[in-house]
Amino acid sequence: MSEDRSPDQGISSLPIAHNAEYLDELYEQWRHDPSQLGYDWQSFFRGFELAKCPRTCKAAAEAKLQSKVASLIYAYRDQGHMMADLDPLGNNLDLHPDLQLDRYELADKDLERVFDTGHISGAPQRAPLKEILAILRDTYCRSVGVEYLHIQDVEQRRWLQAEMEPVRNRSEISREKKLEILELLTDAEVFENFVGKRYPGQKRFSLEGAESLIPAMHSLVHLAPELEIDEIVVGMAHRGRLNVLANILDKPYAMVFSEFEGNFLPETVGGDGDVKYHKGYSATHRHHETGTPVRVTLTSNPSHLEAVDPVVEGRVRAKQRQKNDTAERKKVVPFLIHGDAAFAGQGLVAETFNLSQLDGYCTGGTVHLVVNNQIGFTTSPRDARSTQYSTDVAKMVEAPIFHVNGDDPEAVVYVTELALKYRHAFGRDVVVDMICYRRHGHNEGDEPAFTQPLLYKKIKDRPSVRRLYIDRLMECCELTRDKAEGLSNEFQTRLQKAFESAKEKQPAIEPNRFEVKWQGLDTPYSHVPAKTAVDRDALIEVARALNTVPEGFRLNPKVARTLPDRFKNVDEGETVDWAHAELLAFGTLLREGFPVRLSGQDSARGTFSHRHAQWHDMETDEDYLPLNHIGDGQARFCVHNSLLSEAAVLGFEYGYTLSEPDMLVLWEAQFGDFANGAQVIIDQFIVSSQSKWQRVSGLVMLLPHGYEGQGPEHSNAYLERYLMACAEDNIQVCNLTTPAQYFHALRRQLHRSLRRPLIVMAPKSLLRHPPARSTVDDLVNGRFEEVIDDSAAPSDPKRLVLCSGKVFYNLVHHREKEGIDDAAIVRIEQFYPFSKKKLLAIREKYSGVSEVVWVQEEPKNRGGWSFMFPRLVELFADRAIRYSGRTAMASPATGSLRIHKRNQQRLVEEAFASKQARRS
Repeated sequence: MSEDRSPDQGISSLPIAHNAEYLDELYEQWRHDPSQLGYDWQSFFRGFELAKCPRTCKAAAEAKLQSKVASLIYAYRDQGHMMADLDPLGNNLDLHPDLQLDRYELADKDLERVFDTGHISGAPQRAPLKEILAILRDTYCRSVGVEYLHIQDVEQRRWLQAEMEPVRNRSEISREKKLEILELLTDAEVFENFVGKRYPGQKRFSLEGAESLIPAMHSLVHLAPELEIDEIVVGMAHRGRLNVLANILDKPYAMVFSEFEGNFLPETVGGDGDVKYHKGYSATHRHHETGTPVRVTLTSNPSHLEAVDPVVEGRVRAKQRQKNDTAERKKVVPFLIHGDAAFAGQGLVAETFNLSQLDGYCTGGTVHLVVNNQIGFTTSPRDARSTQYSTDVAKMVEAPIFHVNGDDPEAVVYVTELALKYRHAFGRDVVVDMICYRRHGHNEGDEPAFTQPLLYKKIKDRPSVRRLYIDRLMECCELTRDKAEGLSNEFQTRLQKAFESAKEKQPAIEPNRFEVKWQGLDTPYSHVPAKTAVDRDALIEVARALNTVPEGFRLNPKVARTLPDRFKNVDEGETVDWAHAELLAFGTLLREGFPVRLSGQDSARGTFSHRHAQWHDMETDEDYLPLNHIGDGQARFCVHNSLLSEAAVLGFEYGYTLSEPDMLVLWEAQFGDFANGAQVIIDQFIVSSQSKWQRVSGLVMLLPHGYEGQGPEHSNAYLERYLMACAEDNIQVCNLTTPAQYFHALRRQLHRSLRRPLIVMAPKSLLRHPPARSTVDDLVNGRFEEVIDDSAAPSDPKRLVLCSGKVFYNLVHHREKEGIDDAAIVRIEQFYPFSKKKLLAIREKYSGVSEVVWVQEEPKNRGGWSFMFPRLVELFADRAIRYSGRTAMASPATGSLRIHKRNQQRLVEEAFASKQARRS
């Protein structure tokens, strides 16, 4: 049965017995013009007509054979990749059983018989079977094997067939293009050989064996302007990265060699830098005929394979918004280069695929290219995956998959261009699986024959891609040996000059390729408070929009009944709770022209039913975002309930901030400890990117945190992990206690001439805790305070209690209840960057205290104690310093509510207890 069957055409999809009238209509349509129907229906009605003949009727026999041929055509489209010539090392399959003639009761004698060709694109309507097979084998069984029949959309399948089946589409390559491919292969190979000889033993993660990647990328870049693509954002791991940097992004060869020489000094790169095969770069290419520019950006990436995937998608999404390309998303394209082992093994690949068609995260499709080395570090495919191909995961989004022999550079170029055209036509992901090999081990100092002796015996004797292509062109009389050698010698000369320059001169500072939108945002961190106060009238305007239900909109009554009081509180200058302060912060930023993007699991409503940033009509389920109805000229608010992922979504939002510094971008964990699932993004990008790659981000991470007796997984956001990662003013870590502090912290993100990630230990019980409210005056006249003094401190305290977060309210309650009059309670609202100056002022004010107590509700090995202790020793060396909190624990919290309450009460009592009382 033909793969061209659609829901309204397929025989099997129609319950014929109950659709007699429809069947009669189709029959008459077939009799009038058979071409108007799908191939299945044509065959069906042809058989129906022939059924009127006796069984011995010759026409009936012909119809049966035609049906077998139709099945054979389908089999080639479906299974042709199983016998394609895909492996440069010769590990290809024999003729697949489903493609044998006898499987369809056909024989060699039928090869000369003429049959209908169905919908074979570019073929005559009827042709001998041998010609039909030739077309199918040339299309699906040569250097390219395609998987696409898992795609349910008929239009996409037919488009692919129309592009692939006329073999002339890829066989008619001009001599000029062939020579261009050779020149690019020469650049790729000679570069690797040159570096290998000049710097033996140094890691470079060579591209050797996969050199066809360079002409593939080149073709992608040069096709882009023809499709009106402005920019390509690339993500890739380390293998072949130096080659791509030098030969695609035009990073100066002298600069690459200087990194091998170790010439770069801290002042030339900034921060601590990173190894050369992790760095990013950008360049502008111009079309060779039209001069149309296309920007190519390679995103910096750590050794955690595939971690860069969602980061690239986030960057692309932000750039598409900047170009007003949110409808079609065709101007900026994500291009991800993978390794086969990582593509099959890393869960982030599947998570990123899952982002691809979601409203809040789609980027109009990604072009994926797998550099399929047929090996991991030392792991063979049979030990690395449970699927036939490393690319099978892409079928989850019905992406077409082009398997291609990496030793056929023309085929690689062809399918890469076809992949970009498909993405452009349908806005969906597409995969090129370039099957090749890795000439050396995992790195150049590794001996691969230790673990794969037979494989590397084959590789050792294998001519390079360039050498094979030279032989191919010479056989066709399209190249001379002298011409080929001339290309190599010319490039060798260029590299030698760059090499000598790198050895002789101090390299220039690496240019900042990411500066346009970031100008003026690179100042060092400052503790000077930002001006984040808001005019009262502006606050009222935002509050009115937040608490006004549009006419005819049937809002849930539980939400609706809270609105009048919320507006009244702002209008009359009373108090606001946490969620209202957050929405007011969003709204005032929007009013000032700063867009806001919030995403996370159930973030629109809020995990604790506190936010309600998005309303739903109770009868129509229509959405309404009050924050987008403040006034004319405001910026746009976006909120997205994410897929159930932490790593991919956090990586996406981080990537978004790399391209958009003038937008408040927030990611919210459902519970703080859920960020564990995104630890690689936190460690490898958020806390270290400024030091490694000089890339800063204004991302806000909201991590619900606080001990309320809900057990280990719903208590701790692992504050200590973030504090241990603090250095060089890389991030901001806050544990806030009031809605006003949160309001000003959010606004501060965009009202300073710097950007840093903000980690917020967000509250749970404080969302509705009556004392945890702020006055409107705190928003209108206040500012963010890194340390909050005790407004109710006794005149001459003997004990200074320092704390952070929710436990402050427990301490205040206990002090009031017990009538304690000798202790001041001071809150650390921002742990890092640490304000030594503010703590010095506290020390001077409370010079009479004899004891300083650090109080936390987290276990001793978690929370802020390990971070604060050395700083307290430095600041209060002449005072007794002690800890009050839970003991060190392997688990973040107890699972028993009774034990939790007992421990919480004890740590609060111990904070105020005298030395004698503690002993007893």
